[in-house]
Amino acid sequence: MGVHIQNKIRQALGSVKDHASIGKAMIYNHHDGKAFSDIEIAVLRATGHDNSPIGDKYMHEILFLVSNSPGSIPFLAERISRRLCKTRHRLVALKTLSLIHRLLRGGNRCFEQQLRSAHVSGHLQMSTNSFRKCSDPWSSFLRSYAAYLEERVGWAINQAGKLEPVMFNGLEFGCYEEKSVDMVFRKLPKCQAFIDRVLDCSPRDIVPVADSLAQAALVNTLKESFQVYIMLCDGIEILINMFFDLTRPARALACDILKRASRQSKELHDLYETCKRVMENKNLEYPNVHIITMDHVLALEQCSSFMSTSTSTTPPPLSDCLTTLGKESKKEGNGDNGSSSSQFSCTMETKISKVWVVFEEDDGELQVPMAMDIV
Repeated sequence: MGVHIQNKIRQALGSVKDHASIGKAMIYNHHDGKAFSDIEIAVLRATGHDNSPIGDKYMHEILFLVSNSPGSIPFLAERISRRLCKTRHRLVALKTLSLIHRLLRGGNRCFEQQLRSAHVSGHLQMSTNSFRKCSDPWSSFLRSYAAYLEERVGWAINQAGKLEPVMFNGLEFGCYEEKSVDMVFRKLPKCQAFIDRVLDCSPRDIVPVADSLAQAALVNTLKESFQVYIMLCDGIEILINMFFDLTRPARALACDILKRASRQSKELHDLYETCKRVMENKNLEYPNVHIITMDHVLALEQCSSFMSTSTSTTPPPLSDCLTTLGKESKKEGNGDNGSSSSQFSCTMETKISKVWVVFEEDDGELQVPMAMDIV
């Protein structure tokens, strides 16, 4: 009963703070202009102290105001960053992070690129310093979710509605080329960094996992991880197919990628199984996670080491191979008869025989030479 009353009081105080912040934004309307003031008010309303997900009407309002106010995206990014930096309330922090996530998912490509540029320029910051010293599960989840969004901002939604990594070149962004060595060695590490951030957001340590805000944040995170995992599998397949055509340094890098993929596949499988149990949304289409065993990776690494120790890129002549094999056989034969490493106690010699062997057939006799005789 006491805890329930305290939550009610906190919610009431939070509502008072929201009204005060909105009133302050209206007072300074004349300073920044009505359009910018409306954007700030929409952000405050979307990230209120109430325990409910962000309403679609606030999302539509923000996108509408920004689209009709040129140059307003840096202002929007600054107000979101300010809201996140100043609050010490976990619900407000989580709703602010969720707002960033939904803006990355819900805007058009031009809006998404400008929001990413705002992050590069420092206008959009996802700082959770207010919760840095807290060790409770909720604060840990907030930090992990913020780290995930830091990685997520480096991805874009293409025309097919799928996530793909982008390359930063100043403020210019370009997609990776498909099915190339450059794609494998630059795209796969991006996929693996993305998966690591998803694994950090595991709900197993969050006590109030049934909270609607945490559920909404996890659902969007899981949906995006499904796409990235499929992309990771495609890249791993390409990498394995080209493994023996790579140079020695490239094979070493490939083995590191595969070792990391082996660890991630097991942890991702466990994460999905946990989410299936604790998540209320049962309509998520979880992919089948194929666990990469470390034995397979070590086998490839051994093959790579064998190829690296080879002194010649072309095989020696066949006669040299036979001569070497004969010398080794003689050494084994002349060794200790009681040694377990020697299978034969006598030498083996190959001689060409001149004896003709006659085989009888229905149509006549056929004579063929005996090819060799073992003595």
